[in-house]
Amino acid sequence: MQTFSPYIFFIFFATQKNSNQGKIMSLSFNADYFIDITAEVCPMTFVKTKLRIEAMKPGEVLEIRLKGAEPLMNVPRSLKELGHQILSFLPEAAETAGGTHRLLVRKA
Repeated sequence: MQTFSPYIFFIFFATQKNSNQGKIMSLSFNADYFIDITAEVCPMTFVKTKLRIEAMKPGEVLEIRLKGAEPLMNVPRSLKELGHQILSFLPEAAETAGGTHRLLVRKA
């Protein structure tokens, strides 16, 4: 199974915006839960994410709002290593790396 870094997802989706009148394309998923970890720093970003996802049922979807270079790289990677499915990973707006992003993940 091939893995991709969060920045590859960012680059892919950011390049797609030109084909949709300036809007970044995204997949449509309804999240069962939402957490905002933008005020947290590593390692608390993943600790809070892991606690939330451990309380969920398999197949449920969590939306995570995050920012900062370390969380943007480490949270999706760690979730994927635990076997969860990354559904979407997009910036909230056309921002530079390290800006606020939304991550959708399905619990394994």
